[in-house]
Amino acid sequence: MTRRERVMRMSVEQPLWRALTGYRILTLLYAIGLFATAYETFPRPWIAVGYYIVLAVWTLATLPRTASAAACTKRFLTADLTIALTGILLTPIADAPARVEAGGPTLPSIWTAGSVLAFAIKGGWRWAALASTLVAVANLIERGGPARDTVHNVILVWVASIAIGYVVEVARASERTLARALEIEAATRERERLARDIHDSVLQVLAMVQRRGAVIGGEAAELGRMAGEQEVALRTLVSGGLVPVSRASEDTAQGAVVRAVDEDDTTSDEPVDLRVLLAPYAGALVGLAEPGAPVRLPAPAAREVAAAVGAALDNVRAHAGEQARAWILVEDEPDAVIVTVRDDGPGIPDGRLAQAEGEGRLGVALSIRGRLRDLGGSAELISVPGQGTEVELKLPRNQPETDTRRGKAERR
Repeated sequence: MTRRERVMRMSVEQPLWRALTGYRILTLLYAIGLFATAYETFPRPWIAVGYYIVLAVWTLATLPRTASAAACTKRFLTADLTIALTGILLTPIADAPARVEAGGPTLPSIWTAGSVLAFAIKGGWRWAALASTLVAVANLIERGGPARDTVHNVILVWVASIAIGYVVEVARASERTLARALEIEAATRERERLARDIHDSVLQVLAMVQRRGAVIGGEAAELGRMAGEQEVALRTLVSGGLVPVSRASEDTAQGAVVRAVDEDDTTSDEPVDLRVLLAPYAGALVGLAEPGAPVRLPAPAAREVAAAVGAALDNVRAHAGEQARAWILVEDEPDAVIVTVRDDGPGIPDGRLAQAEGEGRLGVALSIRGRLRDLGGSAELISVPGQGTEVELKLPRNQPETDTRRGKAERR
């Protein structure tokens, strides 16, 4: 079998980095535009021009640095904030004192908020508090005191950056929780798949050896007893044991990652005729009634339905006797495919299925109902003591393609 690894990246954080990149470019243009409209009022415009050249080169050259948390290093953040603080402190030197006292914009203007937001997205609310505090100190030095508008702007940046940093931390924790939940779900589905396969093969053989050994007697009876003990142990392991997890979660800089490893075989997933898969079950004691036209289903779904029918017939032989008769009825409706398995056995006493599940006998729960549930369908069991048992398997036709493959894909 070939193994194919699918990577599903779940990150609320990644769109924030893309938004930050766009914000830095737009605020650079905004800051240059403000300077251009007030160029004549600057007593020393050459200082502002030099700063804007450095700011533009830095912003454009570091665009890859704001593409992800991994690329946004501490060294970059420190240099970025230093450029912002330098622009704030250069404002009184380049601009007219009257404009500074009147609350005119600093040289970097709102570009400074981009540096603070980078701290928030990278390190959470604590990093955001540190960066916004340094910006606040620089603004107070630039104005020469705590003016009303300066304090208002400082508090606004401080609160916004801390809030964004806190949201990022919550999002990261949620992604880790989601990745763990998917990991547990994958393990559960894998356990159910293995339980179905084991029930359809190993457990059936052990049960048969136990029954035949008891009938033959002698050494065969001892072999049957050992087979019965192994059957009980294996059922306990299947119903409560752990299996290797087929998905592993990682907490990376770009969000929680769940890697699902597929094991592909060469079996085609093209639609197949369900009648062909059910035909081998027909025999002297099993009747098969089917439509005259092909009953086409996606190959994975058809195989699972046929396996569920096989499990139902195994239950007939195990609980109704080797000579019990059974009938398979296939109905191809416009909106669903319905397969009914009916027998003439003694029926199932009330509460027997729940008791069997408690004992680890999961043939109905996993091999029948579990298969149809994974396909988006249902399995109904109707039994009247003394009047036989009827199992109805219903698979809707209007399931999206992803749903018909969901059971197979998620169990891998």
